[in-house]
Amino acid sequence: MYSYEDRIRAVKLYIKLDKRIAATIIQLGYPTKNALKTWYREYEQRQDVSMGYARSRLKYSEEQKQLAVDHYLDHDRCIAGTVKALGYPCRGTLTGWISELFPDTRKPLASKGIRTLHPEAFKNAAVIDLCMRPISAQASANKLGVDRTTLYNWKNKLLGPEAPASMKNPDDLQPLPDRAELERTVESLKRDIHKLRLEHDLLKMAAELLKKGLGINLTLLSNREKTLMIDALRQTYAVPELLVALGLAR
Repeated sequence: MYSYEDRIRAVKLYIKLDKRIAATIIQLGYPTKNALKTWYREYEQRQDVSMGYARSRLKYSEEQKQLAVDHYLDHDRCIAGTVKALGYPCRGTLTGWISELFPDTRKPLASKGIRTLHPEAFKNAAVIDLCMRPISAQASANKLGVDRTTLYNWKNKLLGPEAPASMKNPDDLQPLPDRAELERTVESLKRDIHKLRLEHDLLKMAAELLKKGLGINLTLLSNREKTLMIDALRQTYAVPELLVALGLAR
């Protein structure tokens, strides 16, 4: 159950984000898609949302609020775990407290049973970070604010389960009978990582330069928009490579 403040906050953010459901849920950590649609329809009709349930809303002290946010930050940033451990508040209220006290904090993780929505660009960047990391996989997952298992699942989906999760220079490996095959595998992985990095940079550039969402289909951009992106990235990537990635004729 969400409070009036939780619901009106969600609706106003939904409107601010040009009615993008996924982006709203990612930023707030709640609610479900259908709930957000229902709240927005009500807001459209009444220019407000209902005050909600008849029972009075629980009041929390500043100490309780700070304790809950501290617990969240100290325990893997898990909203569901914090609510379960402390017995308060509801998920939506805790999300609001986190945004209020730590506006720059990484977006909260969804609880088990609720699928966290991540843009493909974020997943690509996460896999790149995993494969090129000088740190442990758990440390990499913590840095990105995702679960370690989730990080490996993304890697398996993008590169295949047979691909190693950490890339090493073949010169650092002990001589093995299948060294040539191993070197070919590493080179193949490097190409895959380069492709992911290119896709990530294109999506990021579309968001920054063209003000497009991270979930934009690059092939649907106009030729003028694609040309602007190529000009912006030509110092980093070869022009023919950018043309192919954006579906432009050479």
